[in-house]
Amino acid sequence: MATDTASADGIHSSVVRRRPDMFRGLTALAALASIFVLGWIFWEVFQEAKPALEKYGLGFLTGASWQPNRDRYGVLPFLVGTGATALIALILAFPPGLAIAIFLSEDFLPRPAREFVRFVVELLAAIPSVVYGLWGIFVVIPIIQSLGNWTTERFGHIPLLSGPAYGNSLLTAGVVLALMVLPTITAISRGSLVAVPRTLREGAYALGATRWETIFGVILPTAAPGVVAATILALGRAMGETMAVAMLIGNSSRLSWSLFAPSGTLASLLANQFGEAEGMQVAALMYAALVLVALTLTVNFAGEVVLRYTERRTAGIR
Repeated sequence: MATDTASADGIHSSVVRRRPDMFRGLTALAALASIFVLGWIFWEVFQEAKPALEKYGLGFLTGASWQPNRDRYGVLPFLVGTGATALIALILAFPPGLAIAIFLSEDFLPRPAREFVRFVVELLAAIPSVVYGLWGIFVVIPIIQSLGNWTTERFGHIPLLSGPAYGNSLLTAGVVLALMVLPTITAISRGSLVAVPRTLREGAYALGATRWETIFGVILPTAAPGVVAATILALGRAMGETMAVAMLIGNSSRLSWSLFAPSGTLASLLANQFGEAEGMQVAALMYAALVLVALTLTVNFAGEVVLRYTERRTAGIR
């Protein structure tokens, strides 16, 4: 009787194993679909950009002139603007973002107060980009212009701080972008800090470490992969932001190294000119879009490499 039951159970489990796993199939399909869509987007953009690729080649990346009436196109000023605004945003947003994450992950406040602050910070991510742009026009631009006038009078001999100072400038766009990426850095970093096992904290305290020694010597190194991931996502968000940047950066095609001068980004270039473009200008804009996609993928790939290296170092693997 026991043998019959065992054989019946074996047959039943064999039937169950042979039954197709629908959930696994759906998840695999979703993963393949995402890869297919990304490749499709890249291919379509490449096809539209092909005339400009054949005509301008790599000179498109080093050219500093954008003149649609003469069919002269170069995106070097917009490449510089894209990288500079993203870098400014990251420099301004990372320290306060990480500090807020530490403050919200440790027991500095009662739990209800921590949850309220967390909700307010993450609510910044829900504000539409155009609202950030309007806020920048009425609040940030006057502040940056006043600061720029004072700075250029005293330190104008430094290329980064040279004048004249404009309200719509590289620095203005970078400041507003910093506020936009702050919730990303804070939320992901906080999640990584909270996930650190409590036994590590207790072990550090047992060895005589202070709270801040525990935070900087134990918790932050352990949560480093999550902090790196937050930085990568914030950088990608800053590089691809369009509306707020287009409203604040000045949309200039001239190459300037001053923080107080108007500039442009690849995303703002596409937003401002694609609606009225025709002929070779369309191909040039699609070439710029292709460069932006390639730049974003490169940043994400480099970030993935850094993330894996950080995870290996955190785990003690050489």
